[in-house]
Amino acid sequence: MHHQQLKKLAYRLRRTVSYHEKDGTSQLLLSYPLKSIVLHPSWRELCKGLSVYEFISFDDILSLVDNSEPDKIEFFLNELVRKGFLLQEGVSGMPNFPPVSIIIPVRNRSQNIKACLTSLTQLNYPKEKLEIIVVDDASTDNTPDVVSQFPVHLISLKNNKQASFCRNLAARNSKNDLLAFIDSDCLADPLWLLELIPTFKDSSLGAIGGMVDSFYEHNGLDKYEKVKSSLYKGAWPKRSTKEDPFFYVPSCNLLVRRDVFLQLEGFEEALVVGEDVDFCWRLQKEGFHIEYRPVGKVYHKHRNKLMSFCKRRFDYGTSEPLLQQLHAEKIKQLVFPPAKGLFLGIVALSFISGYLPLLALSPGPVLFDILSKWIRFKSIPANTAQIALAVARSYLAFLYQCCSFVSRYYLIWSIVFLPFLLTLSVAILGMHLLAGVVEYFIKRPYLNLASFLIYFSLEQLSYQLGVWWGCLRHFSFTSVNPKLVNKRKV
Repeated sequence: MHHQQLKKLAYRLRRTVSYHEKDGTSQLLLSYPLKSIVLHPSWRELCKGLSVYEFISFDDILSLVDNSEPDKIEFFLNELVRKGFLLQEGVSGMPNFPPVSIIIPVRNRSQNIKACLTSLTQLNYPKEKLEIIVVDDASTDNTPDVVSQFPVHLISLKNNKQASFCRNLAARNSKNDLLAFIDSDCLADPLWLLELIPTFKDSSLGAIGGMVDSFYEHNGLDKYEKVKSSLYKGAWPKRSTKEDPFFYVPSCNLLVRRDVFLQLEGFEEALVVGEDVDFCWRLQKEGFHIEYRPVGKVYHKHRNKLMSFCKRRFDYGTSEPLLQQLHAEKIKQLVFPPAKGLFLGIVALSFISGYLPLLALSPGPVLFDILSKWIRFKSIPANTAQIALAVARSYLAFLYQCCSFVSRYYLIWSIVFLPFLLTLSVAILGMHLLAGVVEYFIKRPYLNLASFLIYFSLEQLSYQLGVWWGCLRHFSFTSVNPKLVNKRKV
C-alpha cells in the first residue's frame, strides 16, 4: 500500500463529445445535454489531439497551448471536465505538500478507531507534515487506551458532547492551515491526501470532499450501499454553483482551510445529523466554493443490518426540515417547462381518465421542442437526429425527475391512500417503481433488480418517514412542498 503512486494528470474528450472547426473556430459539441463551447484558436492543436479520444498528459497539453500560466490552464480544463466535455485521470502535482491536521471524533469504537488510525499510518504523505488529533467523546470502553497506542494528540472529554463539538474543539487546537476530517468508522486510502490536497491550488475553494466508498461488500445491503449510500457523491467531479444550492460533501471525508473553518465557527453543535450539510451551505453563503472529487477515497463501515440501515435513513430524514428552517432561502424547485408540463399532463390525463386515444396528442409538445431547439441551435454543429435524440432524452429525464421526487417524499401515502384512492396509490407506486428501475440501470449494482427495488423501497420509506416526522415536529412542510417553476431560478 505504501508504494501506490499517483497517476500523472491527463485529459481526453468524452465519447459523447465531438470536435468541429467552423469559420476558423474550434468547437466542442456534447450530445447530451446538447451544448457546445467555442474555444480560442490557440486551442486548435490541442482539440485535434484530444479528438482521437486518448488521454494526453498535462505536460504535453502545456506544450500545445500557451503555457505561461499552467494553473489557469488546469483550472479551465477542470471546468470542461465538470461541464461534461472532458474526462480526467491522475492528479496535479505540487512541489511542496502543505502540513495537514487530521481530525477524528470517536466514542466507544475501539476496534474501528484502531483500524482507522492504522490506515493513517500507511498514508503516502510526508509524516512530518501530519498532525493527527483524536477527540474521545467520553467513551465508556477501552477506546482511549487503544488511541494512546498511536502517535496522535488525544483529547479526552469527561462528558458526551457529540461529534460536532469534538471536531470544533480539535480544529481550535490544531496547528496547521489545512484540516482533514475523517470518521472513526472509516479507513483512509493511502493516496487520500495526495489526491485531494492539490485541489487547494484554486484559492476560491474553501473545502474539498473526496469519495466515500463502502468498506463492506458481503451481503445484498452492502452491494446496495456501494452505489446508493447517501455518503457516495458519484463518479463525476462537482463544484458548488448557484444552479445547485443544495450541494454539500459529507464530513467523513472533508478537507477545509482552517481559517475558513474558524471564521464560520465550525459545525453547528446543536445538530446531531445534517451538520455537514449546514456547514457546507454556510460556507457557500460566505462566498467560498466547495468541490467534490471522485478520488481521495475513504472506506466507510456503513450500517449493514437492515434495521440499523432504516433507522439511519430515518435520522437523515429528520434533519431535512430543521435544515430548511436554518436556511429558509433554500427552497426546493421542481422545474416544469411548459412543453414538458403539457406532455406530462396529457399522459397523466389519458391514464387517469382511461381514454388512451389521448396519448396520440403527446408527441405534439415533443415535436414543438425539437423544432424550437433546431432553430435555436443553428449556430452549433448539431444535426437534426442529434437534436431529436437530445430532446427525447430530456423528456425522459424530466419524467424521471418527477418520479424521483414522488418516490422520495410521497411513497408512504400510496400505502395510506390504498383503501380509499386506489388510482392515486397505484400512480404513486408506479412512479416509485419507475424511479427505482432507472436508478438500477444508472447505478448498475451487483444485485438483481428485485433485490435492489426492495432496498430502494425501504430506504425511501425510512427517509420520508423521518422527513414527515420532522415536518410535524417543526410544523413546517416546505421540505415536501416544492415550488413549481418554468425554469430554475438562481
